[in-house]
Amino acid sequence: MRIFLPALVAALSIGCILLCGDLAYAGENGASKIRSVQVTGTGTDMLNGAIVHSKRQTPTGMIQRSTETVELKGDLNGRILYHVTSTFDFANDSLVNTGDQVFSGTVAGSDPVMIHDGSFHFHANLKTGADTGSVQLVDHIAGPWVKCTLQVIGTGKDADANPTFKYSGHCDFQDK
Repeated sequence: MRIFLPALVAALSIGCILLCGDLAYAGENGASKIRSVQVTGTGTDMLNGAIVHSKRQTPTGMIQRSTETVELKGDLNGRILYHVTSTFDFANDSLVNTGDQVFSGTVAGSDPVMIHDGSFHFHANLKTGADTGSVQLVDHIAGPWVKCTLQVIGTGKDADANPTFKYSGHCDFQDK
């Protein structure tokens, strides 16, 4: 059995391109140029415009699936469209939101980007109103390569009863 080296190298190269994606980027000197910036800002979950797709009762509450938007201001300036699964546990006064979201906007003055997060997690105490969450905008879709990790803390509600929050964290840019 013969192994054709050029064909093997070509196959491995194509495999790396498919598997490595934007992680394979290297600067002119062969080293990745990652620049990390701290980010902060505020946001509003436009709950009054939510599209509820389904509701299902559970022994202690309800599971609701919906589509919502969030407006971000500050270092991240734009909108998030998210498909959220809200798990209400009325026996324990808790709400957990998970799902998928896409941010479209600018990060620290960048050109417009689109970044996906499939692992966000928010927890709210239905009795006290306290809510916290984490966001992992790490799946590059369009625009400059950037990944953001954020922590979110609820700050109350706006005049239309939409939840408001502060966010902070860091974003990593891969510069050309």
